[in-house]
Amino acid sequence: MPPESPTDSSAWRLSVAPMMDWTDRHCRYFHRLLSPHARLYTEMVTSPALIHGDRDRLLGFDVSEHPVALQLGGSDPPELAQAARIGEAFGYDEINLNVGCPSDRVQSGRFGACLMRAPELVADCFAAMREAVAIPVTIKCRLGVDAQDEYTDLQRFIERVASAGCAVFIVHARKAWLKGLSPKENRDVPPLNYERVYQLKRDFPQLTIIINGGIDSVAAVQSHLQHTDGAMLGRTAYHEPYRLAELEWAMYATPLPERESLILKMRPYVEAHLDSGGKLQHISRHLLGLFQGLPGARAWRRYLSENAHRADADFSVIEHALYACQARGSAQAA
Repeated sequence: MPPESPTDSSAWRLSVAPMMDWTDRHCRYFHRLLSPHARLYTEMVTSPALIHGDRDRLLGFDVSEHPVALQLGGSDPPELAQAARIGEAFGYDEINLNVGCPSDRVQSGRFGACLMRAPELVADCFAAMREAVAIPVTIKCRLGVDAQDEYTDLQRFIERVASAGCAVFIVHARKAWLKGLSPKENRDVPPLNYERVYQLKRDFPQLTIIINGGIDSVAAVQSHLQHTDGAMLGRTAYHEPYRLAELEWAMYATPLPERESLILKMRPYVEAHLDSGGKLQHISRHLLGLFQGLPGARAWRRYLSENAHRADADFSVIEHALYACQARGSAQAA
């Protein structure tokens, strides 16, 4: 079966990685204000949780988040097909299968990075999801896992899954060590090998190949785009979110927003969340890095961290954090 033809490979030119405990709906709403064009991804949701759990809680998102993709975890083709149908019905623009997460939990459930060893099963999972939905289905994987460290292994994996119809692969340019390294260490310890991802694009020019891993600047993205179809930011987009606005400006000529204006644009969203019974800290934790690298950034982070958890915390906490940031910045500039 030939690979499906995605609507437009440029749809994946800039994206933000799915990150557990980070890229929830509040984070994605904020990221969309920073970048109108970036493709956003949910945290991984396992197919059993989606089928049997609270779907509104797991899948709810704001319409402004489009284009937004649902990342699924699992290894049972019929179950993944059912979960994909649920995601499509909720309005997601893409279904992504996680073949890269190295945590103990996903290993015990036989999904995530351990699936790199099972290209036939991944191909079956992909085929079932593709048959179930009309939106694009994509794969996010690593370079390999444990002792599976040859380019030929990765090449065979891509070739087999592509033969099932997959046209878009997001490749974290590290392998995963499932034995001996924690999930956190797996984000840093295995060395990056960007050239191996570039080689994939040379060997499979018909596929859309997106690179992920350690990308932290506009210059890095522009460099990767000389060799791949797109770049996916991970922790940098979370810890230094204004980088997304800088990339949006560099890649799409969208005017750079003032940080203060972004905060004001968050106000209706924050107040609606509070009115529905939510807590300020659910949102404010995603704003901590907005002033990273600027005078006053520490005062901003400190005020939010010390006050957003209060039972009566409302948008005024964010306003006071901004005042503290501006005051400290003015003092440092004097």
